Amino acid sequence: MSRLDADRIRGSIDAAIAARLAACEVFAAVESTNSYLIQKPAVRPGTFAVAVTDNQTAGRGRHGRQWRSPPGSGVALSLAYTFETRPPNLAAVTLAIGIGAVSGFERLGIAGVGLKWPNDLVAGNAKLGGILTETMNASGPSISVVAGLGVNVRLGDGFDLEGERQGALRPTDLAAIAGEPPAPDALVAGLINGVCGAILDFEADGFAPFASRWKRHDWLLGRRLSVDTGRTDVVGTGAGLAEDGALLVDTGDGRLERVVSGSVTA
Repeated sequence: MSRLDADRIRGSIDAAIAARLAACEVFAAVESTNSYLIQKPAVRPGTFAVAVTDNQTAGRGRHGRQWRSPPGSGVALSLAYTFETRPPNLAAVTLAIGIGAVSGFERLGIAGVGLKWPNDLVAGNAKLGGILTETMNASGPSISVVAGLGVNVRLGDGFDLEGERQGALRPTDLAAIAGEPPAPDALVAGLINGVCGAILDFEADGFAPFASRWKRHDWLLGRRLSVDTGRTDVVGTGAGLAEDGALLVDTGDGRLERVVSGSVTA
């Protein structure tokens, strides 16, 4: 039985977000909240659908990696949203969602969560969670996205984040960084408030207004790093983000290299 309750979650969501919530489904167990929403018809433009569980058995991360969320260890939350028209820089919505997640944590009194470009939530030098954004078909000029957010809450001793590549950040959880984590329903509602608000802001103004906010939480800023772009390795020091969300890398030869896609090791 899930510790989560759809009615309690809805009751804790901001009124402006709740008015746009077409569905909020809670599962005692599900293979993947992202896959579940992708298989459903797209929600109408301007509205959200939410699927959440504390027992995800076959979740997916970037590049086909697995994201497990055994019972009680974390929450897996996915949100579907349909844009009236395709945003000109849709790929950057994942970055905006990261900012929204951090905002949700801060509203819950959880400080110190950082962002590792493009889709990791970090605390200290460890991985707290991750984001996976996928697109799905919608009618006419509209386009729908499904954004999945996995957050470690209480992993327990000896937990191994299965499926992550060698050299990835070790996992951490909210219990380690915040003492007693928020109640599960409050945590989910806080993340829904933050992420949905960020998606709406992104739809209205694009990514540029998020760039300065990202800088405050940029875990890669000033760190030595290597980016595997699939074509080449970019090695240097993290130098922030461009206004379109591209990662900037100081390669030490007097120029900044723009990276729009890749896996980062730091």
